[in-house]
Formats: sequence, C-alpha cells, structure tokens
Amino acid sequence: MPKITVVGAGNVGASAALYAAEAELGDVTLIDIVEGVAKGKALDLLEAGPVRGYDSMIEGSGDIRSVKDSDLIIVTAGLARKPGMSRLDLLKANADVIRGVAEAIRELASKAFVIMVTNPLDVMTYLTFRITGFPRQRVIGMAGVLDSTRFRTFLAQEIGVSVEEVHAMVLGGHGDTMVPLVRYSTVSGIPVEKFIAKERLAEIVQRTREGGAEIVKLLQTGSAFYAPAASAVQMAEAILRDKKRLLPVAAHLEGEYGLRDIYLGVPAILGSRGLEKIVELELTVDEKTALANSAEEVRKGIADLELAPAAR
Repeated sequence: MPKITVVGAGNVGASAALYAAEAELGDVTLIDIVEGVAKGKALDLLEAGPVRGYDSMIEGSGDIRSVKDSDLIIVTAGLARKPGMSRLDLLKANADVIRGVAEAIRELASKAFVIMVTNPLDVMTYLTFRITGFPRQRVIGMAGVLDSTRFRTFLAQEIGVSVEEVHAMVLGGHGDTMVPLVRYSTVSGIPVEKFIAKERLAEIVQRTREGGAEIVKLLQTGSAFYAPAASAVQMAEAILRDKKRLLPVAAHLEGEYGLRDIYLGVPAILGSRGLEKIVELELTVDEKTALANSAEEVRKGIADLELAPAAR
C-alpha cells in the first residue's frame, strides 16, 4: 500500500490521518515534534479501525526522518491562527518549521507528492517548492478546495439545495484576497445568479473570504480543522487513485494567467502524475484585477521570506 505521511499531529493532521485511513488510501504515518501526541493519536486511530471498518496501518513518530520513502506527504505542522491574527502574521514562525520539514522531504522522500496545508499556505507551498527542488507537479497547496467548499456550503444553505448539487470555483491566494468566481458557480449547471440576488451573493462572497476567520472567532482557541483536513485528503485521493479531478489548488504558475514564479489558487487536474494540467479560465477585467491583487499579496509574503536561490 502507498505510504501516506502526515506531518503535524494537531487537529488538522489527526483529522487528515483519520480521513485517509477511512478511505483506505494507504498506510499512515503521523509525525509530530511531541512524540507522545503522534504515537497516542495514531494508536487511538488504529483502534478505531475495527469499528469504522478500515484496515490501514497507522503509526506515530516524533522523528521527522519517518517521512522516509513516503509516497505522499500532507504537511500541517506549524502554529494555528489565533483571534485577530492574519495568515500572514504566521509567516515567519511557520517558515522556520516548514524549512526543516522541506529539507527532510528533499533528503528522505525524493519521490513523494507534497500537499501543503500550513498557513500562510501559498507562501509555505512556495517555500517547500524552492527548498525541495521538486517539479511543480509534486508540490501543491490545499487552498481552493477548502475555499470553494465553504462557498458551496453557504450557497447551498441560501438556496435550500443539497451541497452535492452546488459547484463553485475560488481562485487566488488563500486569504482575504481570494477570488470566488460567481460566474463559474452553479446548481446542477444552472448559474447561482438565477437563485440568489446580486446583493445577497456579494454578502456570501465576503463570508467565504472570511470563512477561516469566522471559525477562529467562534473557537477562540484554535482554527478550522475538519474541512481543511477533508480538503487535503480529497486532493490526496485524486493523486493516489488517479481520479483526474478538476480542483482549485495552489499551484506554481509558469505563465498561466499571466503570472510567473508564484503559488496561487487555480483550477487544475490532479491525477497519478500529481498536478497534471492547469486550466485557464476566461476572466473578466474585474476578475483579472482581483486575481492580480491577490497575487501581489502573496508576493509580499514571498519577499518577506528573503529566499536564497532555488536548489534546482
């Protein structure tokens, strides 16, 4: 079976390990700097197998070297947002964590696919890409899947239909400058504008942008974890099972959408080769401007990292 490693055994990491095990995507290794936390949660998850009906092996470790020979790695390690803290406030603290993780992946799991979840997501994914020297096909960020699923949830609630009938697309950075595309959001192929007034749609778009902060405010002592973990595992499944799913993910752009050398949320096909194709949508002038503004915010974060030349 494939080896799936989840780095970070907090709420997001433990939930991702659970979802991956329940989907029986492979055997799961849970790594955390606090060794007992990783081993304890892994054992607890393993013991849930007979009840939940999964046979995946789950083990915990306090040693980052346990990433060795992983087929796919989900990175959740780092600090979570606290009330009043933006994703970019987390940048420097989490960059120190991710540097160590990326170096271990480069040395010990040179063939792995990497799905980044740690915030600020676009910048941390870029940092991992630069340090590992992996091709862009194997380093992607979980961004648009989560943002679009929040958008889908809010639209379904407003319209009064099943979330399964709602499809939505969110581009841009994983933060306040994300770009929910109303024109590409539908209910069984019918544009959402047919169901929701323009003013109300604008309110839903703004709630989507603030979706993470809304949960942080409610929890007070942490941030979202069920939906982020589920989103990362959906991406993992698309790769490991060659699903060819069209999903919005943080990808390294090499000219697409007129942007280069930046990670940003765009629609892409995920399959056995990882990021198999970036799909370029036709955007209006306003949408292009919004995407450019989002890219500029991500570039500011990248500039703050003061990166050395890429090891490629």
